Amino acid sequence: MHNEGTLDRRAVVAELVRDPGELLVVSGLGSATYDVGAAGDRALNFYLWGAMGGAAMIGLGLALAQPHRHVLVLTGDGEMLMGMGALASIAAAKPPNLAIAVLDNARFGETGAQRSHTGHATDLAAVAAACGWAEVATARDMDAVAALTPRLRSEALFAVLKISPAEVPRHLPPRDGAYLADRFRRALGVAEG
Repeated sequence: MHNEGTLDRRAVVAELVRDPGELLVVSGLGSATYDVGAAGDRALNFYLWGAMGGAAMIGLGLALAQPHRHVLVLTGDGEMLMGMGALASIAAAKPPNLAIAVLDNARFGETGAQRSHTGHATDLAAVAAACGWAEVATARDMDAVAALTPRLRSEALFAVLKISPAEVPRHLPPRDGAYLADRFRRALGVAEG
């Protein structure tokens, strides 16, 4: 089974984070981080350069710690597959201010573009629903992405965006973890411990 999308990854992310206002954005390692950075580096973006499989749980922690702010996690299918248990934990916690958007190219992009499980039979939206997410969606065209964008900024929504496996040039935002953490804390107004 081939389950590849056709959406342009960079255009999808640019749509999702255009004019973000006070939206907190957590991006998973690899392509999600490259594309969030390409759309515009800002202090309220938290890029993960490691922590494979951890983006959703970092999003959960932020959503719980900042209940008055909406958190959008942008990650890839490979990372979401690795951190699939997070879907059940988040559904159990039910934070109303956390959304996850999975850039699903049906590939493990950081290790050589081998076909991922979503390129075979795994449907991440169905997995999220089975874990207890009340709202799930899948987008296969830009009209659907545009319709999902305001929901991803205001609802507890799990969305799968079926992107093309085509490679685009990498854009590398800041990579220093201490700098990023400090910048993010200052942007949130959280004092150093």
